[in-house]
Amino acid sequence: MDTPLSTIAVVGLGTMGTGIAEVLALAGREVIGIDISEAAALGAVASLEASTARAVGRGRITEEERAAALARFRTADALQAAADAELVIEVVPESYEIKQQVFRELDAVVSPTAILATGTNALSVTRLAAESQRPERVLGLHFFNPAPAMKLVEVVSSVLTAPPAVEAVTALARELGKEPVAVGDRPGFVADGLLFGYLNQAAAMYEANYASREDIDAAMKLGCGLPMGPLALLDLIGIDTARTVLEAMYAESHDRLHAPAPILGQLSSAGLTGRKAGRGFYTYDTPGGQDVVPDALTPAAGAEAGAGRAVASVGVAGSGTMASGIAEVFAKAGYGVVLAARTQEKADLAKGRIAKSLERSVSKGRLSAEARDETLARITAAGSLDAFAEVDLAVEAVAEDLEVKRQLFAALDKVCRPGAVLATTTSSLPVVAIARATARPGDVIGMHFFNPAPAMKLVEVVRTVLTADEVHATVRAVCGKIRKHPVDCGDRAGFIVNALLFPYLNNAIKMVEQHYASLDDIDAAMKLGGGYPMGPFELLDVVGLDVSLAIEKVLHKEFRDPGLAPAPLLEHLVAAGCLGRKTGRGFREYARR
Repeated sequence: MDTPLSTIAVVGLGTMGTGIAEVLALAGREVIGIDISEAAALGAVASLEASTARAVGRGRITEEERAAALARFRTADALQAAADAELVIEVVPESYEIKQQVFRELDAVVSPTAILATGTNALSVTRLAAESQRPERVLGLHFFNPAPAMKLVEVVSSVLTAPPAVEAVTALARELGKEPVAVGDRPGFVADGLLFGYLNQAAAMYEANYASREDIDAAMKLGCGLPMGPLALLDLIGIDTARTVLEAMYAESHDRLHAPAPILGQLSSAGLTGRKAGRGFYTYDTPGGQDVVPDALTPAAGAEAGAGRAVASVGVAGSGTMASGIAEVFAKAGYGVVLAARTQEKADLAKGRIAKSLERSVSKGRLSAEARDETLARITAAGSLDAFAEVDLAVEAVAEDLEVKRQLFAALDKVCRPGAVLATTTSSLPVVAIARATARPGDVIGMHFFNPAPAMKLVEVVRTVLTADEVHATVRAVCGKIRKHPVDCGDRAGFIVNALLFPYLNNAIKMVEQHYASLDDIDAAMKLGGGYPMGPFELLDVVGLDVSLAIEKVLHKEFRDPGLAPAPLLEHLVAAGCLGRKTGRGFREYARR
């Protein structure tokens, strides 16, 4: 199998096949595009002509390079055209029957040394290889859409694949300017294996009417820095395609997290498959369009749940990073802020932390010296909660411990005036249990800020079954004034972001436990294939493995789903004191400062 892979056939000239053909042709390969549809073949030629013309216009290639690439691409309507190919990449529809038929026919056409690659993202490479006369030359080569732009390529080996075949396509991927990651054979591989479980949970969350589609998508974009929300991404991928992938994953794993949410089947059966149909979770201007248009589920502009209470002054309880950040946010927005800690010394240190943060903003040109001084002057440091006697809104940001928060709220109940709104920033505890520590649970609500609070735009607004409508309206209005984006959710473990994020992180850990892929390959796959700003193991080490484990335990206890049980490797690392960056070692080791 020592072959240069200079002549490559691409079977199936849909969007993905055409994109792969373009990448190969621009990289100097002779490319044979094969499709039984004449329209598809003509479309592929037209697409390649148009995309290379745009590349010339943008200065990415020369006109001579464009002409050479176009000359290297030819089309055919029969697999016999692949006879001289050293590598064949099939990207026909996701069906065992169709793909196996292609492999059987290719066996009779290509040379004994030719490599056969499947572009599947949902089917078993091993099962496809077993249908070939030479299974050792069959592997998976999973590009991501759009192939010309996406850097990730998953190179999938079965137990039958010969190492030289893997080495050859891995080298090819690097020559194409891609980042190949080596993975084993299981449905979804790495990127889709982690991504589709998360998408499925988001669909189930929406189906349960827990949060609106807009709030679910906004929460994951603003809370995790993702380029798209999960429901918008499902519409882009195709709801029918997503359901097919999940069915294949569930057949392999029998994990309830992979069992397709019923709404995916309902939408698929109704033909509401996403952007390509003009309607899925959202409605689009045209079939195939990308512009979302209002429909019956679109929230009315400016619609709020009634009138709220007036808020002029805010109390923030706590002395840590989150408390300081929240106090800074409110002071910048013009509110008078009382920052209370257990001692005056701790309160002064917290205010000093805010002063340093504001000074950094001044040095970077984001804030004027005058605004810095005015902001700091609005903050009063206090060593006791008694200073909250006249505040309109009290926000706690103390330790994530239910008993500690209940004691704090019992104290706030005695100190704060009647009508004051009491908010907890808990990320995982039941808000109603905190509210019941007071004699006024209707005044209690969750305001889950994200760290660092001055930079992160999201606030999850968590109302309990006891929260008054005007309290909810008050907090949403306050979020607008402090320039945060509020999303509504119910009082359920994890709210929106953590309920979707941490099962994904847990599944990544399980992949490593099972020796399916390396830390580096998983991180690379999710950054390059999923557009994540950080890989899961980078993020776990930043968040803290102890914090992550605590949230995983809360989710598992609440939902009782075996698939949510914390990965043993996470528990072992925490028990060993390897908590991430803060201890110098987590999933990776870090230099001590």
